[in-house]
Amino acid sequence: MNTQILDELSVYLEKTLSPDPNVRRPAEKYLEQMESNENFGPVLLVLCNKQDLPLHLRISASVTFKNYIKRNWKVNEDIQDKITSNDRQSIKSSITDMMLTSPEQIQLQLSDAISIISREDFPEKWPDLLPALVERLKTGDFNVTNGILRTAHSIFKRYRHEFKSNELWTEIKYVLGVFAVPVTDLFKTLIGLIEQHSNDANAIKIIFSSVLLVTKIFRSLNAQDFPEEFENNMETWMTNFLNLLQYDNPLLKSQSEEAGLIEQVKSQICDNVSLFAQNYGEDFADYLPRFVTAVWNLLTSTSLETKYDLLVSNAIQFISVVAYRPQYRALFENEESLKSICEKIIIPNLFLRDVDIETFEDNPEEYIRKDIERSDVDTRRRAASDLVQALCSQFEKQIVAIFSAYINALLQEYSANPQKNWRQKDVVLFLVTTLASKGQTKKHGATKTSELIDVIQFYESTILPDLADQDVNNFPVIKADDMRYISTFRQQLPKECLLNALPHLVRYMTSNIPVVHTYACHAVERILTLKNPQNTKENMFVPNDLQPFMPHLLSNIMNILQPVTGENEYVIKSFMRVCIILQETIEPYLDNLIVKLTGLLNAISKNPSKPNFNHYLFESFGILIRNACQKNKTLIEKFETNLFPIFNYVLEQDITEFIPYEFQLLSLMLELHDQSIPSVYYDLFPFLLMPVLWERPGYIPALTRLLQAYIEKSSTTIVKEKIMAVLGVFQRLIASKTNDHFAFYILNSLVEHMPSQVMSEYIKQIFFLLFQRLTGSKTTKLVKNLLVFFSLYTYKYGVNEFLNMVESLQNGMFMMVIQNLFIVDLQKVSGNLERKICAVGVSKMLTECQVLLSNEANMKVWVSLLECLIGLFELPEDTTTADDEHFIEIEDTPGYQASFNQLFSASKREPDPFQGQIPNAKVFLAKSLENLSASAPNMVPQLLAQLNPTCQAHLQNYLKEANVQLR
Repeated sequence: MNTQILDELSVYLEKTLSPDPNVRRPAEKYLEQMESNENFGPVLLVLCNKQDLPLHLRISASVTFKNYIKRNWKVNEDIQDKITSNDRQSIKSSITDMMLTSPEQIQLQLSDAISIISREDFPEKWPDLLPALVERLKTGDFNVTNGILRTAHSIFKRYRHEFKSNELWTEIKYVLGVFAVPVTDLFKTLIGLIEQHSNDANAIKIIFSSVLLVTKIFRSLNAQDFPEEFENNMETWMTNFLNLLQYDNPLLKSQSEEAGLIEQVKSQICDNVSLFAQNYGEDFADYLPRFVTAVWNLLTSTSLETKYDLLVSNAIQFISVVAYRPQYRALFENEESLKSICEKIIIPNLFLRDVDIETFEDNPEEYIRKDIERSDVDTRRRAASDLVQALCSQFEKQIVAIFSAYINALLQEYSANPQKNWRQKDVVLFLVTTLASKGQTKKHGATKTSELIDVIQFYESTILPDLADQDVNNFPVIKADDMRYISTFRQQLPKECLLNALPHLVRYMTSNIPVVHTYACHAVERILTLKNPQNTKENMFVPNDLQPFMPHLLSNIMNILQPVTGENEYVIKSFMRVCIILQETIEPYLDNLIVKLTGLLNAISKNPSKPNFNHYLFESFGILIRNACQKNKTLIEKFETNLFPIFNYVLEQDITEFIPYEFQLLSLMLELHDQSIPSVYYDLFPFLLMPVLWERPGYIPALTRLLQAYIEKSSTTIVKEKIMAVLGVFQRLIASKTNDHFAFYILNSLVEHMPSQVMSEYIKQIFFLLFQRLTGSKTTKLVKNLLVFFSLYTYKYGVNEFLNMVESLQNGMFMMVIQNLFIVDLQKVSGNLERKICAVGVSKMLTECQVLLSNEANMKVWVSLLECLIGLFELPEDTTTADDEHFIEIEDTPGYQASFNQLFSASKREPDPFQGQIPNAKVFLAKSLENLSASAPNMVPQLLAQLNPTCQAHLQNYLKEANVQLR
């Protein structure tokens, strides 16, 4: 191996660790460019294993290698494969042994890389992977064993959440055949070794690290179904799981705040038996009572230290799973049992601990993430809350009665000494929210509430008085709870209550406590999403509702937003929502807002770090531009003046995260221009056609959108001058199964807006490319887009022009297109506009094409085509695709979601290619038939008589609606 290459890569790997973005970003770009070079992957593996290289650089090489595999291993037919077949074979032949002999930090990265490779290649293209791992299990070296188990876990864990399919079943069956017996034998061996080495600290830790991985693998291999291989060994697994839950050894106890191995093993066992209680109850029934007892004892004997959080959470989740099932009702229905669960498990685990308060104060993002986003799946509070709801599903009246007594007692303790006992009030607010909410989604908040809890009365008696406190920094946790209550029950609280709350929420935006002002913004944002109950297409809140406190609302939000410290996605999201409600009434505040927001965008463009915040910032710009400039076009220049210098910087520095957003905002501003287009857009256009931009999948949707805007606004100037380059883009996209729909977006815009004399020079070549692609690689998506294009072309240029163009490629082609495309696939066209375009195009073919009426055989085709058109009007869309078709939908494009996010505010408005001339396609068909009937009396009724009765009935309705009588 060339040492110069190794040394050069080491230098760049070192630079990628620099905190300075001016050093780090160029190094990252260099390594990304190197990915296309042969041997890049194998060289990185050599660096991972280079013993004389500092460990941090070896780790960096392993991370870079994993990311390289993640980006490039999956083969995409539309993108040049960056990894040669030799490199693929070289990597697969060496990575397993290297992973097993590497330090743990490197082993973790290489194990993940194996998992990524196996997702594409295992087992068909990598049949020797699993047998090789099983063979190495026999070495007896526990470092090797753990490496094997870690790799197996990384491969198998996806079975936990993959959708069922024959392909998945086949793979799991293969895995079970190779791995189930060895892992069961290893489990028995490990259980035996526990007793032998119970006094050896190092040995028992290594053994338990293997036990932990085995229990995780057990969970993955049983996730989809209960396999025979494990059913035959049920006694072995469950008896030892039960013993492990009850096992204790001081040598395994964690001396830090992190969970120790014994806690992790017990936690995983709780997760495993939850799966069995939930999915395999009949097989698990004999063991369940013993596990309930063991888990209960575990919960009542485990302290409140954070290192036990995951264990307690999973243990409570097991009790919840059991409590939800009516067949286990007898275990809980005793009044004393319910009281004991409430007192000994639920209440203690609802109280905030000092460590939780530290998170609230010192790590607000983490606190908010767990609380607002409900990503608190592993917390005691979330588990206790789930248990409350599980018990309420079976014993709601008893549980509410039990907790009502606790709530009253806790409120009395709080009232006696609020400063000391505020945590009691916090528990009350959390508990009431949990008891009252019987169904909840992130989008809508509480969707169903308990009839036993008066949500509105509690708001008025408890929440509103809290919020009325003028000190916005007083009792911050309580205030955050109050605002979360409003967010949760916004659907149930009447508009008057929410209107009363809004000024308080605006005031709490001035709190200097991050959680408090974030919750205030979040509550406002959630409230403003509400729809008018009488008309769900309208917002509940209108600009006048916000006017009394509008200056404070906007200034308070802007004061929070700061580069780095104030990149708060909830705050910018609340601003976005305010802009949506205000629409053009925001114009008086626009100058200050543009200065503030462009300053913020300029700062974060230097080092983008928070994708959600960035998205909502660009979305806010889009909303401001659309709302303000539609009514007042002079404001466009103000946005362009402020944004273009930042846009230039983004393009010059190739800040890939922002470029798709930039293209979308450029599209929006360009489309809003009525008069002459500023020269800066002309200067940019040649750059947009550069092939290198269209090579990046994440850029294509936004680039296409921008190119359409140029075609619409500048078809006779800059687009006409660069038409060859535009068609080059079309040619590139039409060859791609992934991106061919973007080719049609461009082509349809050209047909709609370009002068016919310009298009006439190139149209035959365009049709040739379309039929070439249809012949070489036909997909349902391609055919649907073709039918729309053919119909639009027919409407724009006439059916005879379409017929002549198709026939010029091959005699008889027109009738083949009608019979094999339109009649077969018209029903598959989706989208209201697309179906209307097809309806109009087909109507013109039926009534203006003499070829279809020239002989008896063609007339039969005419009747079939009309029946298809009536089916398009009356039948649901046909969503079937060919069995052997595997074209990639846009959302499955590798890297698509990561690279491109659609801005709702900048989405392209549906054009009307008919310029308002055809409001109703059914009426258009009726009128067209009337014209045909006038030119050829008696023929049309004779043809219509051949329609099936259902189609005849529908057609009569169209004729009646159009007030047409055929002759």
